[in-house]
Amino acid sequence: MASPSSSIRHRGSKKNVDAGSPPATPEVKSTETLSAVVKGKAEPASWEWDYRIAMVIVTIGAFITRFWKISYPDEVVFDEVHFGKFASYYLQRTYFFDVHPPFAKLLFALMGWLVGFDGQFLFENIGDSYIKNKVPYVALRALPATLGSLTVPVVFLIMWESGYSLPACVLSAGLLLFDNAHIAEDRLILLDATLVISMALSVLCYIKFHKNRHEPFGRKWWKWLLLTGISLSCVISTKYVGVFTFVTIGSAVLIDLWNLLDINRRQGKLSLFEFGTHFAARAFGLIIVPFFLYLFWFQVHFAILTKSGPGDDFMSPEFQATLSDNAMIAQSKGIEYYDVITIRHKDTKVYLHSHPDRYPLRYDDGRVSSQGQQVTGYPHNDTNNHWQILPEIAFPTENRTGHKVLNGHNVQLRHVVTDTFLLSHDVASPSYPTNQEFTTIPPEEAADKRRNDTLFEIQIPRGKSNEEFRTRSSLFNLIHFPSKVAMWTHTTPLPDWGFKQAEINGNKNAKEASNLWFAEDIPSLTPESERMNQEPRKVQPMRFLKKYIELQVAMFHHNNALTSSHPYASEPFQWPFLLRGVSFWTKNDTREQIYFVGNPIGWWLSSSLLAVFVGILGADQLSLRRGIDALEEIWGPGTRNRLYNSTGFFFLCWAAHYFPFYLMGRQRFLHHYLPSHVASVLVTGALVEFLFNIDPIALAETPSGSGPQKVRHSRQSLMAIWAATFAVLGVAIWGFGFFAPLTYGTPGLDVAGINARKWLSYDLHFAK
Repeated sequence: MASPSSSIRHRGSKKNVDAGSPPATPEVKSTETLSAVVKGKAEPASWEWDYRIAMVIVTIGAFITRFWKISYPDEVVFDEVHFGKFASYYLQRTYFFDVHPPFAKLLFALMGWLVGFDGQFLFENIGDSYIKNKVPYVALRALPATLGSLTVPVVFLIMWESGYSLPACVLSAGLLLFDNAHIAEDRLILLDATLVISMALSVLCYIKFHKNRHEPFGRKWWKWLLLTGISLSCVISTKYVGVFTFVTIGSAVLIDLWNLLDINRRQGKLSLFEFGTHFAARAFGLIIVPFFLYLFWFQVHFAILTKSGPGDDFMSPEFQATLSDNAMIAQSKGIEYYDVITIRHKDTKVYLHSHPDRYPLRYDDGRVSSQGQQVTGYPHNDTNNHWQILPEIAFPTENRTGHKVLNGHNVQLRHVVTDTFLLSHDVASPSYPTNQEFTTIPPEEAADKRRNDTLFEIQIPRGKSNEEFRTRSSLFNLIHFPSKVAMWTHTTPLPDWGFKQAEINGNKNAKEASNLWFAEDIPSLTPESERMNQEPRKVQPMRFLKKYIELQVAMFHHNNALTSSHPYASEPFQWPFLLRGVSFWTKNDTREQIYFVGNPIGWWLSSSLLAVFVGILGADQLSLRRGIDALEEIWGPGTRNRLYNSTGFFFLCWAAHYFPFYLMGRQRFLHHYLPSHVASVLVTGALVEFLFNIDPIALAETPSGSGPQKVRHSRQSLMAIWAATFAVLGVAIWGFGFFAPLTYGTPGLDVAGINARKWLSYDLHFAK
């Protein structure tokens, strides 16, 4: 099922033909003509020009539907606030952070640079005017519109190269051409047009590569193998869900390699060395080449973004030191013993804080506390955040200045306002019974029997031994010396007795990334202090791979953290049936809105035929168990191979891009289904041809190298397939036009018109 080709047998002949993708061609008028075609003596010219003309027509239609009124609305729409902003940051060379790889965003930046956009407009809010801010937004939108338009002929070519009939090609391309969801996504400054065309090109190039398998290591074989790898690289360099396309192509490649091991192959068995060369070539073209191209886009990303920006806080101090004008590095100062410092948590940004109030005798769950002084996380800077850092062994009074705090030192922290010392001990914390409580104790206890409990080690992860402890630039773990727990906080606030402030406790998992803190400032330094006048710090180099790995870890971490609710988020089971959409933009005075939703006619048909395909395979397997070969007897020899291998390959593509979303805990939206929808229209075209091929007469092979493998249809079959195609596209075009006002945002609809389009749970605006 995972291979896009099949072996077919001519009716009335014992000869096996190892064909390309599943065949399908126009009618052959006579047995003589068919015989001539099989022998390579004739090939109808219509096999070329009718397909070419049809492809030109659907391409023109795609450009019309994508570019129609592309200048409207002249305001920021939906996620243009993100991806338009990222283009601006590139043009300003200002560092930003995003959970998606850089390829598609770099394309937007390139387009902006080509049309003279200076990047000063930052796309801050939905509804901000492009006209007033003189933004060349039409040029920026033209990039995804062009890519989305070209996806339609790519789908046509996939069907053509897979050997399907002209009406099947027109049907698959037409369903994509008149789909409202793809059109809405393609007309805006968003990433999915790049993702979808890269995915479609990967499928097309692999089919072309597979068709050249009889001439391995030839020029065309290498060309299409490398183009497949390049296309795969573009997919995963746009969004990480591009890995699903790798799964699709990778599955087909593994089955292909498995077949090459077959000792009974018609072409003869391969030696293990020859098999190794096949494996190595595919690994090079489909893994190594895409990976290095993927790295290349990150290298471009780092080379452009050299200035400090809003993405600094996501990165380590070492990374930030590579950016010019970085405030953290510029304001960083070495910390000395007896300095008074403020300490903040890296993730939540709360300050380490204490006040005279004490923990209650009992918590809500009945546990007893130490009733010690509360230590909390406070979001605002005040004097209760001041802590004096003291050495493990006190320096003589006359020699207390100039001693630097270093990585690995044990220190005490004295709360300045209450003159108490930070302590952790074996008492359960208020919210986490498994974690240790943090409190403070008076100086006399800290100097005597409980001194060890007030000692904490400064640990700078990946820091050098005896590295200087500095404000802002030194992320550190504060490790309790006796128990080895790490000071930690979280976002759930304490009850009213804790003034809804953050809890501070001791995390037994000392290696957890959320244990990181930094010293923000040294309030005890006066403006006249010599330490305030330091030389400007130079930008520090950092190896590319180190920057790349750090960014990858941050991207995956924050992508997985996108679990908060969203009013327009949806679940994967809702997508194939188009149960709800997403509101992109509204304009109250004219009752205009852009509502992201597909063409229900096309989506419901494609989803239904996916189920029909599974049913056909199940019925075929059941009938074979009973000794009945219905597929071959009714539709002719080779039908099973064509249905399983080619249509099955498209179905695999759909499944690989759809089912993994059930495993994701992050926010999910309808646009995540767009690559799967492309695969579903391929299945639709293939199945409509199969179901309406009412009078198959033969399967024929075109002369070697002259074009795709074709199925020969009778006149009755072609008329039936064309009739089904026109019927489906006619209804789909009506559905496209009916929902077009919601796709293009204009014209505005009255209440009756809006309610008429609330077919399912579409939460449209202005419905009352």
